[in-house]
Amino acid sequence: MHRLVRNTLATVAITGALTAAVAPTAMAVEQVQPATTASQKQAANPSRIKTGDFNNARGILVKAGSKTAEKTHEAHGVKDVPVSHGTSLLAEARDEFRAADRNLPAKDKKSDMSIAHYDAIHKAAKTMGIDTW
Repeated sequence: MHRLVRNTLATVAITGALTAAVAPTAMAVEQVQPATTASQKQAANPSRIKTGDFNNARGILVKAGSKTAEKTHEAHGVKDVPVSHGTSLLAEARDEFRAADRNLPAKDKKSDMSIAHYDAIHKAAKTMGIDTW
C-alpha cells in the first residue's frame, strides 16, 4: 500500500511538472500564430497614404457627386497623409451618398446607395489602399 501511494504521488508530480513545462510553450505558439477565420483575413489599412493617391481618390468622389469630398482640401506640400484622412473622406462620402439615395428602389441600390456611388466609393478606397473605413 505504501508503494502504491508513493508511485501515485510521483506520477502526479511528474504529470504536473510536464504540464507546467509544456503549457507556456503551447501558449507561446498560440500567440505567435493565432487561428484566423475568413473574416480575419482582411488586409490591414496602411498607416499613411501617398498624397497623389489621396487626391486621386478625392477626385473620384467629387466626380461621383460628393459635396463633402469637394469641400475637402487637396493634400499638398507633403509626401503622404495619415490613413485617417482617407478613411474620413470615404466615410463622409458614404454617409452622404446613402442619404442622397435613400429613396431609390432597393433593386437599384447596393449597400444602401446607388450602384454608381457604391462603385465610386470602392474605387476611391482601392486607389488609397484602404480596406476598412
